[in-house]
Amino acid sequence: MNRDKTIDTPAVSLVCCDLASIVIDNSVVERAFAEAIATQGIVTGTEAYVRSMVRFDRSRGRPPADVMRELFERDEPRAQAASLAFDRSFRAAVERFGVTAPPDAIAALSKIAGSGANICLLSALSRGASSEVLGSLRRQGLADLVLCADDTPRGFPWPDPVLTAMLRLGTGDVREVAMVSSTENGVLSGRRAGARIVVGVANDPHQLAALRRAGATHVLDSLGELPDLVIAGA
Repeated sequence: MNRDKTIDTPAVSLVCCDLASIVIDNSVVERAFAEAIATQGIVTGTEAYVRSMVRFDRSRGRPPADVMRELFERDEPRAQAASLAFDRSFRAAVERFGVTAPPDAIAALSKIAGSGANICLLSALSRGASSEVLGSLRRQGLADLVLCADDTPRGFPWPDPVLTAMLRLGTGDVREVAMVSSTENGVLSGRRAGARIVVGVANDPHQLAALRRAGATHVLDSLGELPDLVIAGA
């Protein structure tokens, strides 16, 4: 006997959106990482620099502090110093160039909010690095909740960011959750949390394929397509 899908599947009531998929330019994060490790003697032109940047590339979406701890294994003071240097470099870039959401992202989030769903912006960056960006987006009315790496026990690729958003906003069923990210670790976080819809966003075919391999249920090359997907409930 066929059953009505609307009875079995609840509507999406929470959209968790990775900040990296909206406003963060990867080149800004990469530059901040390079400047941070340089304070610890790992500079351009060395084998250590090449190895470190390969590690960074493979760790996109994870909290920089976690990556620094792995990079400077068994040397917590250096890891902490590098993390603080990353935060300073990232904040300096934000102050210098500004970080704003593109029009298609603003339109997409506004349409989702208009549907009645809650929006949580998630950042793998620390509070010190991301507070200005997250605060600005929240003041624009683009989020009901913002969470950074300091707000959860573990960051991407663990499920903690998504589950924390559910708890804070009172979402009762993981089937009501959609997770959106431009990184494989963000997609993994959504999958591990049990989100029914996990959207990978990228404008590069190779990256879209990687996001699908990571477990994305849908891949988009623009956030402009997101509202119809979320509102329809996929």
